[in-house]
Parts: sequence; structure tokens; C-alpha cells
Amino acid sequence: MADSLFSPFQLRSVEFRSRIGVSPMCQYSSEDGFANDWHLVHLGSRAQGGAGLVSTEATAVLPEGRISPADLGIWKDEHIANLRRMAEFIHTQGSRAGIQLAHAGRKGSTATPFAPRPATVAASEGGWQPVAPSAIAFAPDYPMPAALDLSGIEAVVAGFRRAARRALEAGFDFVEIHAAHGYLLHEFLSPLSNLRTDNYGGSFENRIRLVLEVADSVRREWPERLPLFVRISATDWVDGGWNPEESVELAKQLREHGVDLVDCSSGGLVPYAKIPAAPGYQVQFASRIRQEAGIATAAVGLITEPAQANAIIAGGEADLVFLARAMLRDPYWPVHAAAALGEEASWPRQYLRAAPPGSPARSAIARE
Repeated sequence: MADSLFSPFQLRSVEFRSRIGVSPMCQYSSEDGFANDWHLVHLGSRAQGGAGLVSTEATAVLPEGRISPADLGIWKDEHIANLRRMAEFIHTQGSRAGIQLAHAGRKGSTATPFAPRPATVAASEGGWQPVAPSAIAFAPDYPMPAALDLSGIEAVVAGFRRAARRALEAGFDFVEIHAAHGYLLHEFLSPLSNLRTDNYGGSFENRIRLVLEVADSVRREWPERLPLFVRISATDWVDGGWNPEESVELAKQLREHGVDLVDCSSGGLVPYAKIPAAPGYQVQFASRIRQEAGIATAAVGLITEPAQANAIIAGGEADLVFLARAMLRDPYWPVHAAAALGEEASWPRQYLRAAPPGSPARSAIARE
């Protein structure tokens, strides 16, 4: 019998109640990296809405790894308590809590989307010197990054390792390493942004070296019983850039380094890429990597309809479906999807009166 959107899914010791995940979505609402009430309500409401997995936004492992001064962070122990509060509430709603560990690379020290251009945040306004594999700016109005030396690379790896330890202390069920969307780890993968001539540049083996080192460092801190995800951009959508064939090979190696699932996105490395965005346009990457690399995958990208999401799971194209904008529009997308597909929904007890008439959830309150 084929799996469905509401079939449980297990990775290591963690069982997810459904295949529906809340994708990491930057909120640009922190001060000094601290989670606050906005993050609690934002993620907590989506756990209430029935998602199987709920992930934080890109959470910086180092202060210079932020995209903007308002990014969420996990670079110091003081961040743990507020993150734990979120994870604990997500658990009370029956969802699994995850955290995306990230370093922005050359896209760092930039303004939030709420601020006017230019993108660069000056040091006098709380900005910093961004870093990258090579001194190549993302775009003309972005800051020029400094090329990382070997000690800087070691500091990045150590930052991810320490962040994984803090994530464990905060009570998260899974960690996702962000190696997509033109941020630091993706910058090392792509020959468009990585012009190095040392052991971290040039050949495929050299360009993937940092991602594997980060995966190893995180896995050393992250218990064997808990799953580890990696988000990648499966293609740069530019000739001569990172491509799907390389993504398959990377996924095979990630599997051997203790990674359990590849979250398959695309793009973000260069501003001039022509991306053929359409409903489900990135599902092809999740399907190919799942089949050819023999690793679990998550599909993302303009997945908005319950039947569409269910077909991805039932057809074996991916193991999980992560939603972003659809979840912003409707925090209760999972329970509404359940109703549309004739499945049992995970309504909060407090909201059972709002369940569709005739549904098992509505019937349950009638018996109380």
C-alpha cells in the first residue's frame, strides 16, 4: 500500500506523525540572535495546525554567519533557553521540532527585506565583514566578502559543531544543515562562487569537502538516535554552475557521513539565474536524488494543494513535503488538507468545535 501525506514516517528513533513539514522561513525579528515571542507564536501556531515537522528559520552558528542583524542565532549558550521554550511547545502539539543551522557567507551583513536598499549594512549600523570561499560579491549592492583562510574554515566547522551541541540541549528532534540558496556552504559547492586553488576548491571532491566536514562535526555532537538533514540547492540554474548530477553524488556521500535526509531546493547562488518557477518545479530533484542516491528526501517549491502534496508522497517522489508560503497563508493547512483528503486531522482540543461537521474530530467533542 502506498504511503500518503498523513502516513507516519520514521528516521532513526524519531517518528513524524505525517509527511508535512514547515519549511525554514526567515522572520528577521531577533535582537542579538535571541528567539522571542514572535518566533514562539509563529512556529507554535503551525504545530497547532497539525504539521508533522516544524523547523526554525536559518539560525546562525556564528554572529558573522547571519544574513542580517535581525537573524535568529545559536552562537552562544544564552540562546538556548528561548529556543528550548519553542521546542517544548511544539512537542506539546504533537509535532517534531527541528532547527536549521546556517552561515550566510557572502550574503551576510545585509539589510532585512523590510528595510530600503542598499542591501549592505554598514559597520556603524551593526554590520560586519562577511566571508566566502572567494572574494566575489553576490551582487553590486552587496558587501564584498573576504576569502576565508584555513583558520577561518576551521572556525566555521567548529561553529556548526558547537551549534549542534546547543541544539541538543534545547531539545530539538532533528537538525538541518543549510547548504543551499547561495549561503556559505553552497558557495563552496559551486564553481561560480568558489575560485579557490587549495584543498577546498577546483575539483568536485575539493568543493564538497567543507560540507562533509560540517556534516561530520555536527554528527559528532548530534546523537546517533536523532536524524540529520542537509538542505541543498540541487542546481544553480546556470550553465557551468552546480548541477543535479553533482547533487546526486553529494547526496551519496552525505549518506555515508551520517546524513539521513536531503532537503532538495534550488537556486539562490547568483541573482541572474533564470528559474522556471511553477507548481512543484523542484520535486524532480527530490525524486532523482531519492532514487539514485538511496537517501530519503524532502520536496519543496510551490507545493500548495493537498492533492498535489499527497501525490508526491504516494508516487514515491519524496518522503516529506515542506511548505513555506502556503503555511504562512494558512497555519492550519495540514488539518484543512486532512479534511480535503478524507484523513483524520490533528486538531487541538481547544479548537475541535471548528472541525468540519461529520469529521471524527468534531464527533469526539460531541461525546465530551
